[in-house]
Amino acid sequence: MARTGSCNCGSVRYSIAADVRHTGACHCGMCRKWSGGVYLGVEVAPDDLTIEGQDKLTIYTSSPWAERAFCSICGCNIYYRVTAPGPNQGTYHVGLGTLDDAGGITLTEEIFIDRKPLGYAFAGDRKTMTEAEVMAMFGPD
Repeated sequence: MARTGSCNCGSVRYSIAADVRHTGACHCGMCRKWSGGVYLGVEVAPDDLTIEGQDKLTIYTSSPWAERAFCSICGCNIYYRVTAPGPNQGTYHVGLGTLDDAGGITLTEEIFIDRKPLGYAFAGDRKTMTEAEVMAMFGPD
């Protein structure tokens, strides 16, 4: 099922052409600061995301292997994108909360699980990865 979404003010809209199959929660310090809590994102292949209002996006390099984008009008975080060479290059992680309808989407993974604050937990079982495991997968050599 295709999905659509937008920022708070509607200046940036997007559509996802493929079914959402992977949804992750990131507990790293950068994502917590960026989102104000845990960052929940849906994984989208580079060719499956169409963005309207790209001129309203502010994109910044947040690490040697990724960039983040937010609406320059309302400040809403839109996506995190992997820029490092490798099989994940170009993959978007679009903010779950920006979807127009998140119905039927379940959480499939939590990363930086060893950095998760003790004050909350998600119900159910899913794949988890530690900081070391994530860095080995995405970090520079």
